[in-house]
Amino acid sequence: MGKLFWVYLVLLPLCFGLGLNTSSQEDSHSHSDSDSDVYIVTLKQDPSAHYFEEELSNNGSSSERLNSVYKPRNNSSYISRVHDSLLMRALSGEKYLKLYSYHYLINGFSVLITPQQADKLSRRREVANVVLDFSVRTATTYTPEFLGLPKGAWPQEGGSGAAGEGIVIGFIDTGIDPTHSSFADDVSDHPYPVPDRFSGICEVTWDFPSGSCNRKLVGARHFAASAITRGIFNSSRDYASPFDGDGHGTHTASVAAGNHGIPVVVAGNYFGNASGMAPRSHIAVYKALYKSFGGFAADVVAAIDQAAQDGVDIISLSITPNRRPPGIATFFNPIDMALLSAVKSGIFVVQAAGNTGPSPKSMSSFSPWIFTVGAASHDRVYANSIVLGNNVTIPGVGLAPGTGTDEMYTLICAVHALINETTLANDMYVGECQNSNNFDGELIQGNLLICSYSIRFVLGLSTVKQALQTAKNLSAAGVVFYMDPFVLGFQINPTPLNIPGIIIPSTNDSKILQQYYNSSLERDRFSRNIVRFGAVASISGGLKANYSISAPKVMYYSARGPDPEDSFLDNADIMKPNLVAPGNSIWAAWSSLGTDSVEFQGENFAIMSGTSMAAPHVAGLAALIKQKFPQFSPAAIASALSTTASLYDKNGGPIMAQRAYSNPDLNQSPATPFDMGSGFVNATSALDPGLIFDTTYEDYMSFLCGINGSSPVVLNYTSQNCQLNSSTVTAVDLNLPSITIAKLNQSKTVERSVTNIAGKETYKVSWTTPSGVSMKVTPTSFFTGTAEKQVLTITFNATANDSVPSFGRIVLLGDGGHNLNIPVSVIVKYYSYNMTYGSGLKQ
Repeated sequence: MGKLFWVYLVLLPLCFGLGLNTSSQEDSHSHSDSDSDVYIVTLKQDPSAHYFEEELSNNGSSSERLNSVYKPRNNSSYISRVHDSLLMRALSGEKYLKLYSYHYLINGFSVLITPQQADKLSRRREVANVVLDFSVRTATTYTPEFLGLPKGAWPQEGGSGAAGEGIVIGFIDTGIDPTHSSFADDVSDHPYPVPDRFSGICEVTWDFPSGSCNRKLVGARHFAASAITRGIFNSSRDYASPFDGDGHGTHTASVAAGNHGIPVVVAGNYFGNASGMAPRSHIAVYKALYKSFGGFAADVVAAIDQAAQDGVDIISLSITPNRRPPGIATFFNPIDMALLSAVKSGIFVVQAAGNTGPSPKSMSSFSPWIFTVGAASHDRVYANSIVLGNNVTIPGVGLAPGTGTDEMYTLICAVHALINETTLANDMYVGECQNSNNFDGELIQGNLLICSYSIRFVLGLSTVKQALQTAKNLSAAGVVFYMDPFVLGFQINPTPLNIPGIIIPSTNDSKILQQYYNSSLERDRFSRNIVRFGAVASISGGLKANYSISAPKVMYYSARGPDPEDSFLDNADIMKPNLVAPGNSIWAAWSSLGTDSVEFQGENFAIMSGTSMAAPHVAGLAALIKQKFPQFSPAAIASALSTTASLYDKNGGPIMAQRAYSNPDLNQSPATPFDMGSGFVNATSALDPGLIFDTTYEDYMSFLCGINGSSPVVLNYTSQNCQLNSSTVTAVDLNLPSITIAKLNQSKTVERSVTNIAGKETYKVSWTTPSGVSMKVTPTSFFTGTAEKQVLTITFNATANDSVPSFGRIVLLGDGGHNLNIPVSVIVKYYSYNMTYGSGLKQ
């Protein structure tokens, strides 16, 4: 997600304190006359990737990745014919439209049919599962420095010119602008070969011509069949190609893997040089989301399936479902299950947590095989201010020059400078300064024009650029935007202004401006006409970055745990998010035709905020880990990122979490694991974790089979029979680098196994205990050699009946310098007074 906004009540403003009520309209979607819809159908027969894994096993081949230099037999045409044959037999003589055949990660297809036809298909013996398609949505010049990459992680990989080399990151997003310098392959004389294992292609269309791909951008496709069948796809507006007409996909791709040292120039001003986290990594784009409507699961699953078959190493999804998946568990949905197969193939999967915080259980990324990332701030801010004639200073945002001198300029509200022919009755939005013909140029010339900033700016019905043009046409000295006083919750990114200006994002601060302005007006005693504008002000520039604020902190919009296990919001024994990364006010590449943030339209870079920006930071850092440790499983990469995460801000205090939309910095407290997971990503330490917690595909299957009533669903999605699984585990027993117990019924013992991937080392174990619980970890110290494993046994006993979540932490401190943190969360505790306790408390 890019620009973030929350609007609870909107009255379209005229000027300070005045407004007109307007009726609100709800967006609605009406179906066509037909009751057909898109369904995702999976078959019981295994997909190609599973056959390939079996083939490697039978041939004695060892591979940490199915998508290595080997490729499976291309049986996609055969599987597609099987799908066609099934449809012809099941729906003989009936109308239907097959959209995709999935064959690599899942064996199935998506098809446009009626509910009655879906029922027919579900009763076929070959068919495992029939699911109604659902919608999804989209959820840096400085962050490399804030993360310590230039002096930490990059030198370990040979510098910025080699960081991430040989790793392909696949992006499921809104596409890419291939003309951007962040994706050129000629920025270095160093050879830049495409990995042999990658077999993706580059679509060629009129707006994505031949030559769009190169050795940096190695593949690009688009997927829109589900959207097209709904009649909402506009090929000229949405681009029937991999080209990014939105901006979001270009932004996320460059955050992860954009070239190093690309100058950021916006509105004629220079803001430094940009770089991705892994600037030498390759990019493969799978466009499945679109500006005007978002996207649909059928298209996303097709994109995931293709990315895995092409041979990507990492999949980055800055997208989330629009609703929690129905059924017995959130984990059982087509996207998560396709991603499980991707993990089985050795692909590390990163997903944005969602922008639905700060309420508990607002998480939109659910499964333990997916690495879920929340959004945190960094310490760079662009802040300008306006100094009023009464010596009051009001802070604001705006990438703008100041008025330049100590001179004060007269303030004139737009609706007080109308020409005679313009009345408020004729144009209730005139205060938004969208048409210079409405105003008296002689009155405004040389003065500061005050314009209102309402919900219409968020919706793109009014724009800052147009207001700036109005101010220029009227020869204003600058422009001041005040926030509509009836908009109660809002965040706006720093916005480029090419003349002196400021946007006051706070409604309270806007009222201060209002009071000063109104009190300084002189009116005719009888006519009440204004005879003198007495309010004056000067604007300080906002082009220079400030690095004095405390950071990181978890942003209020970042989705929070605990992880909801089902649509009833039962708590899962899984820690979400996994960690947080920079996601607020992130500079990155922007599509030349991007429209997601209208204020950056036509620019080459944009500042965006959201968990969408946080996820690709981690995708890029994962590429550095994969480059250093090519044998690492996805779970091992997740472990390296999690156990090394930081718990403290740059000043040494605890990381804080914002708790409210309104005045978030005044409503914050120390972050818990449900806010930040293991903590804030530490790029340098993640490349030297010392120990890792590993988890296999078989472990995930044992977990899924352990969910009550899951056997038929598991069989439908994976073709694996839970009845043949000799052992099942609960989520708390998965070998994750965290422990979450949703319901502690008197006592619980869990185990964690660590593997040494460094040299010989002795570790001391310490821990802090959640409230209402006694806890003990054994052993309290251990020695481990390279490649050796150590099992930790953790015993929990409830000491009180409590439904308030409480938190602790296990620390493994090695004498070789490795320091691992494992967050512990216990939500509900059931205590029996008849229990006999051992020495559960740490001595």
